[in-house]
Amino acid sequence: MEFANKEYLFLLLLLIPYIIWYLMYRKKSEPTMRLSDTNAYRYAPRSWKVTLMPLQPLLRMAVFVLLVLVMARPQTQNSWKNQSVEGIDIMLAMDVSTSMLAEDLKPNRIEAAKQVAAEFIAGRPDDNIGLSIFAGEAFTQCPMTTDHASLLSLLQNVRTDIAARGLIEDGTAIGMGLANAVSRLKDSKAKSRVVILLTDGSNNRGDLSPMTAAEIAKSLGIRVYTIGVGTNKVAPYPMQVAGGVQYVNIPVEIDNKTLGDIAAATDGDFYRATNNRELQNIYKEIDKLEKSKLNVKKFSRRYEAYQPFAAAAVLLLLLEILLRITVFRKLP
Repeated sequence: MEFANKEYLFLLLLLIPYIIWYLMYRKKSEPTMRLSDTNAYRYAPRSWKVTLMPLQPLLRMAVFVLLVLVMARPQTQNSWKNQSVEGIDIMLAMDVSTSMLAEDLKPNRIEAAKQVAAEFIAGRPDDNIGLSIFAGEAFTQCPMTTDHASLLSLLQNVRTDIAARGLIEDGTAIGMGLANAVSRLKDSKAKSRVVILLTDGSNNRGDLSPMTAAEIAKSLGIRVYTIGVGTNKVAPYPMQVAGGVQYVNIPVEIDNKTLGDIAAATDGDFYRATNNRELQNIYKEIDKLEKSKLNVKKFSRRYEAYQPFAAAAVLLLLLEILLRITVFRKLP
């Protein structure tokens, strides 16, 4: 804990003259009664009121100390600090074309992919991880970061309706999606740089072929792990019709050869996921990647911590007033 206004702590020195005054002059101000002989009171027990009499000044001093601490503004904080951790630079390239709404994975392909990716991110807290999404076009949803709370928030906001609403062209531009992820890794200083590319189709859009993007990744020393998600035959797809949703069976057209060639060219691996469990196991296997050292900067905000001191000061002040007007009340 630190104090924003440390100079107020010097006010605590005022306790010294108060304590001296109380010890030296307090008794002189108390009312007295003259007696000819006090032997009769020699062995008389002290009442509990007399025993508790010093409690009043102690309460006042405690209230004063707490008020000074409140004025000094106690704060809890963690400042920027460099920390060397074991990690790896990873870009997730995720297909968000409308076909990812097929429900051969539960609840559908895109939600299953997001859930497993979120578990993967949560299990690698020290890694730089980013997110690239693609349909007929590709763009970066989140650059590489160790701020995984922000990354997970942006991941949850991924929707397939950006293509359905015409915000980007629909389709599957695997080459563009891979190239976008590679562009985020090319300046990375990490020893291990990886792209995890997930798609449910074959390349049918974009100005860059998947193998050209793979060659670029290979030249930069970036490994690519490819995942084809979807059943082996047909998948139920929700088709919007007048008055509701009608399910139709659409063929699953995953270009296994191209995805396998991309992985082979970059020393990665190609995986097929036909259900949620297989997809989870794939990410668990990729999670065993070699780690390299990264320098990470971590930051936590400052938080004001005066509230407990202020509450304690108010309670002690009320207690002192209550004792003064009841138990230690002085008669005129």
